[in-house]
Order: sequence, then C-alpha cells, then structure tokens
Amino acid sequence: MSPLAQVFAVIAALIHVLFFVMESVLFSRPKVWRRFGLKSQSDADVAKPIMLNQGFYNLFLALGVLVGVVLVHTPAAVSGVAAVVFGCACMLLAALVLVSSNRKFLKASVVQGLLPLLAIVLVAS
Repeated sequence: MSPLAQVFAVIAALIHVLFFVMESVLFSRPKVWRRFGLKSQSDADVAKPIMLNQGFYNLFLALGVLVGVVLVHTPAAVSGVAAVVFGCACMLLAALVLVSSNRKFLKASVVQGLLPLLAIVLVAS
C-alpha cells in the first residue's frame, strides 16, 4: 500500500473522528446542531440519540482504518490493506448516501468521501 494511500486513509479517519466528536460529544451545543441543519433545541433533543449512534459509527469506521494502516506495516499487511479498503469504502458509500438523500449536502459529502475515494484508487492502481 503506497504511503500516499495511507496518508489519505489516515486523514479520512481523522475527519471521521472529528465527526464522532461533533455528533456524540458536542452535539448539545447550538453551534454544532445548527451545522446539521437543525433549527431548534427541540429538534436537536429529538435527534440527539440518533446522532450519538451515528457518531460512534463514524468512530468505529475511523478506528478500523487506523488499525488497518498499522497492520500494513506488520506481517499481516494483506489484512491491513483489506481493513483500510473496507473502512474507506464504507466512508465513501456513506458519502454517496448522504448526497443522494439531499443535494444540499454535496459539500459535506465531498468532505466525507473524497479522501477515502483517493485512498481506494491508489490501492487499486
């Protein structure tokens, strides 16, 4: 696995850790829940359990990719590449679902999906 693919994968994972922090740790803050398009505290209170779950989902994807990158540098390198590709593919597919659900999420979808896509392309080439 090329060093550049690893860099893209690690940055994608770190972005997903940031998503975890926003969705699961800081979501109660109005500045944060407004970023997700919510307009009221009441809406945020309803969404909070869902966001908590979504945040942990993003954290687990990130951890899978990070563990994969570590494994790439061990005798289990093939398993590491598989973990990185799987995690990045999940991130990319989630970005596609996001933009297909509402075109106003195009920018967020690009932030979520571009680096995992680049990592996968580099692994495949």
